[in-house]
Amino acid sequence: MYAARMEALRRRLEEADLDLALITDDDNVYYLTGFYDYLHMDFGRPTILVVPRDGRTLLITPSIELDMAEAAARVDAIAPWNDGLGDEWREALPSAVSGSGRIAIEPDRMPPLVRSYIDGLVAPERLADVAPILAEMRMIKSEEELQLARHAGQVAMAMMRAGRDAIGEGVVEYEVAMATSRAGTRKAAELLRDHYDDDCMSPNTHFLQIMASGEEISKPHHRASMRVMKRGDPVFLCFCGMTNFHRFKLGFDRTFWIGEVADRKQAEVYEVAVASQAAALSALRPGVTAESVHAAYAEVIQEAGYDYPFRCGRATGYSYLETPQLVYGDKTVLQPGMVFAVDGSVAIARTFRAQVGDSFIVTEDGYEQITEHSKALDDVVL
Repeated sequence: MYAARMEALRRRLEEADLDLALITDDDNVYYLTGFYDYLHMDFGRPTILVVPRDGRTLLITPSIELDMAEAAARVDAIAPWNDGLGDEWREALPSAVSGSGRIAIEPDRMPPLVRSYIDGLVAPERLADVAPILAEMRMIKSEEELQLARHAGQVAMAMMRAGRDAIGEGVVEYEVAMATSRAGTRKAAELLRDHYDDDCMSPNTHFLQIMASGEEISKPHHRASMRVMKRGDPVFLCFCGMTNFHRFKLGFDRTFWIGEVADRKQAEVYEVAVASQAAALSALRPGVTAESVHAAYAEVIQEAGYDYPFRCGRATGYSYLETPQLVYGDKTVLQPGMVFAVDGSVAIARTFRAQVGDSFIVTEDGYEQITEHSKALDDVVL
């Protein structure tokens, strides 16, 4: 799988008349090699993948990660470097780029530290952008990736069920987060055991639970806190960061209430959010543009008298945000094999916000839903 991706990149480099690609984005390095450096720039330690159009691939990575790289990375050579020794990660780069004409980088994703060095090493007119090439390669998922997507959906649904069961009057928000994490980890461990042979992949969730309740409900990325929930509270659960199985990401979220919907205006807003997602799904199919899906969703929201909404959804995969986005201005034509998070959402600033979201695979004649939980109002009042 990784060898095929690397060869596909080489072909595209040749078609674009590019001699070499320097890849620094964590997810792109993983996509091409199977190696992920958990330290990387968070700890000031660059990892750089060198892919020539012809020749041997090279992974420049911290020596502290050498054992992991040798076990996981599908590359021809590894150049380890150590903190404070020699010229560190810079040492292997001059010879790696020597003799190359046009060199492609990821301008918006290359760490400033590395970009500064590259700018001093390579003349500006020789630099090009490889990000669009990689984004296009990653748009259509392989069968192996679609299996990961479906399994990620199972992990997400296990978390949602556990979160729903944990919500209640008198419960502290962080207790819900602990319940979702345990459920997601157990489901991921079960899937890894039954379907994968990878000793390096952890089943544990590692993203702070997005949730908001009561008066905090209008904050879309509020984290689970010390707040004690009470009867009548709306509760928002989002798993767009935690659904990260075998490094494949999805989107999935729901709005609930504890005991009753105390404010009927909230119920009206919620029903518009559900209707907006339904409108988007009525447009979701191959052959349409990404922005047309957003347009169907936005029309429902605006006709109901609410503000123009944020994007309807986004492609996902090994990154939380991939190409294309379901938003005005993105004219990408949808194709089978794309994976999307598709939301329905209505917000009233500082007052209330309702959101429902699921993930889908675009198929030959429509879509396959890979996260499910009832959106009926009676089913989300707990």
